[in-house]
Amino acid sequence: MTSFHATTILAYRTDDLAVIGGDGQVSLGHTVMKNNAIKIRTLGGGKVLSGFAGATADAFTLFDMFERILEGQKGDLLKSAVEFSKAWRQDKYLRRLEAMMLVLNTKHLFVLSGNGDVIEPEDGMIAAIGSGGTYALSAARALKRHATLEPEHLVKESLQIAGEICIYTNTHINTLTLKA
Repeated sequence: MTSFHATTILAYRTDDLAVIGGDGQVSLGHTVMKNNAIKIRTLGGGKVLSGFAGATADAFTLFDMFERILEGQKGDLLKSAVEFSKAWRQDKYLRRLEAMMLVLNTKHLFVLSGNGDVIEPEDGMIAAIGSGGTYALSAARALKRHATLEPEHLVKESLQIAGEICIYTNTHINTLTLKA
């Protein structure tokens, strides 16, 4: 997978809860342009959580595109993820975007890319994207294994750790939670 020097997004789901979090840093080259950006949002009338790693204008385009497909699929996240990735892959302009998305609800969690990837994590519970994604993912797995934390706290702590390690990630963290 491509690594983006733009953000860190972490998603965690259980059978009755879905949480997504993202840092607030926007970098342009080696310069921090903004510290409090919000890179996560709800879609599908609040029934799907999503996060984006890549350029801001691309994020809005892809969020809107996913929202339309989600509506067309009557909120079915699995079908929407597949249709979205096909449409993203087939569009001559969009497939060149260096971007990734995380989408989840309490039943599914997917990593989506312009290469046509629809990846459901092996455990189906934790995924991360962006420049600090591997740090956040590692922290989340360790905290899940060795600590008893509520899902939202686990996401925040993992992103905090990533923000302390990755120069393209900060510790201004936003989260969204969805209950079954």
